[in-house]
Amino acid sequence: MRNRNRPPNKQELPKMATDYTEVATGSVQFEDSEEGIPSSFRKNEARVKSIFPWMRSYVFRRRLSFVAVVAAFVAAGATFTFVMMKNHGNVPQIGGAGQFLGSSRRVVPDPKLSAAAIKGLQAMAAARRKLQVATWNIAAINNNPFEYWITYDEEPAYEKIMTEIENFLESPGEKDVPVSAVFTEAMFSQLEKRMDGVGWDNVRSYWDGDFKNRKIISGFMKDPLLGSKRLASMPDRITNTINVVGSDEPVCRPTVINMYSGDLSNLEIWWSAWEKFMFDTPLAIENKGETKTDPVYKMLQPIKKSKYPDITEAEEKVSLPLQTMCGAIFDAILVHMMNTVSQPDVWQSLKKTMVENLNKQKVPHTLDILENVYGTSDIITLQEVSASLINQARSRSLGQKFWIVAPSDLDAVRDQNSIIFLSKTTFPSGPSVEITDLGSFEEGVDIPIAKGDILAITATDRDNIPFVIASFHGDTNGLATKPVLSAIVKAMASDSALITHKLVFGLDANTYEKGKPGKQQDVLDWGKHYLSFGLTSCWGDVPNPSNYTTFNSRTYLQPQLNKACKKSDKRSNGDVNPKDFILFGKGDFKVDRTWKDNTGEMKYIEDMAFPTLNFPSDHGILATIIEPVSVN
Repeated sequence: MRNRNRPPNKQELPKMATDYTEVATGSVQFEDSEEGIPSSFRKNEARVKSIFPWMRSYVFRRRLSFVAVVAAFVAAGATFTFVMMKNHGNVPQIGGAGQFLGSSRRVVPDPKLSAAAIKGLQAMAAARRKLQVATWNIAAINNNPFEYWITYDEEPAYEKIMTEIENFLESPGEKDVPVSAVFTEAMFSQLEKRMDGVGWDNVRSYWDGDFKNRKIISGFMKDPLLGSKRLASMPDRITNTINVVGSDEPVCRPTVINMYSGDLSNLEIWWSAWEKFMFDTPLAIENKGETKTDPVYKMLQPIKKSKYPDITEAEEKVSLPLQTMCGAIFDAILVHMMNTVSQPDVWQSLKKTMVENLNKQKVPHTLDILENVYGTSDIITLQEVSASLINQARSRSLGQKFWIVAPSDLDAVRDQNSIIFLSKTTFPSGPSVEITDLGSFEEGVDIPIAKGDILAITATDRDNIPFVIASFHGDTNGLATKPVLSAIVKAMASDSALITHKLVFGLDANTYEKGKPGKQQDVLDWGKHYLSFGLTSCWGDVPNPSNYTTFNSRTYLQPQLNKACKKSDKRSNGDVNPKDFILFGKGDFKVDRTWKDNTGEMKYIEDMAFPTLNFPSDHGILATIIEPVSVN
């Protein structure tokens, strides 16, 4: 649910090539045999050692002759089929990625795998078997239950409070009181004493000469320069929610905009808890493999002018005490606003319910939907998945139904990973090889992907059809989506084994109804891109730009007020876009039916903001049933 800008990657995807044998239980073993593993993923030295002695072998020469004969029959049969189908106005595209890439490296498809793929598709078609595929960006957990507008029809108080907060900030009138009327002189003096006691420079001059006289809304909350200097948002980002060693529950700063469960019914209670949290609460934090215990104030970082040029050199020198003061003022104003627009017992009870459903129960709610509604799927691709969800899924009945495949190089820092569920019935042997190292991007171009964003594997289904299955989470602006698809297709086309595999690709493409060249990926341009490779999507060759899979917009209860949407503007100014896709070969499969879901009940309510208390993500679920194209 958060704005997910990605750091530029190196020019190659993370190197991963892992064999899976016991994925569902979390253990990964390496098989001794290389049978079925694409040659591009083996050591060259091993290949040289194994090939040349056999070239002098009589048995080898007999086997080579046999393979050549089989290949000749396969080629003749394929040519005959091609001519016959062309005469009927239907040119088949069943060979895999290499046929639609047009890559400079021409490879000969592995005849054994090619024959198996064709025979498997024929068997699948004869049995009228179909493939159900679902994809879902389950969205990283957002620690602020108020950050996004949600649909909460069961509780009218929610919309009333959020609208009152909007009015407070947009038209404060006489409520726009001086900062010192909220964060009082006594509070600042106590804070000053605390900061002097830890050896920080004194910022009394900033308080007396500036901040205490500012108006809480026009002079502080809506001051754009304060935002660009990060004097309130920086301490919020660092101290809002802190994961500590030895506890499943994070520690939260006493504020409105996180999961803090303590009493915030008045400013005196808030200030006592806030001061204790910042200066008297040592927390054990793991950093780079080491555990260090410090009070919270030591976690704050200096604000550098080199990174945030609007901050002055004088402010940079005292940025630690200055941001601490501004952070305290920010939290005080939030508490003051909430207790002004609503009774404390009303808004705090509402917050408790929202935290329980949107935050604490997010993972169980997500797994319930996958298990109870989409448990019959053959393939499920998920994005932005935490390690906790993976572990919990494996311990539930989902772990009995599916091979649950996570990247071998799991992202434990952002804790956002793309993963794949494979039905154990459809794929009885499980995943074969992880091939996330799919090749290089265009030289000199920075592609905004991060560790954990992509997972690609091979697997063979019960009809012996070889598949490449991929899951991908695009950057916020969708600029990595086209390059990642190109890299996958290029890698498949460059390998004699992978060229025979059938691609199924579920992704959060982060495409936009009205993209901006070089800034946001346009959905129609994306459609042209996948179609150029002989692929189609669950939405067809040309996606409908108004077929949305997201509808979310920020409220006024979050640090970035420049991104806030009024209640009346949720639709026009929110993130309402066609972002999610399932891709496959146009010559391999065709769509039987496709649906999207923002309720967890296999239905989608248009023009409804989500998440909701019952649907835990800001992306809808996308599902499709596909069947093989006729292959003779």
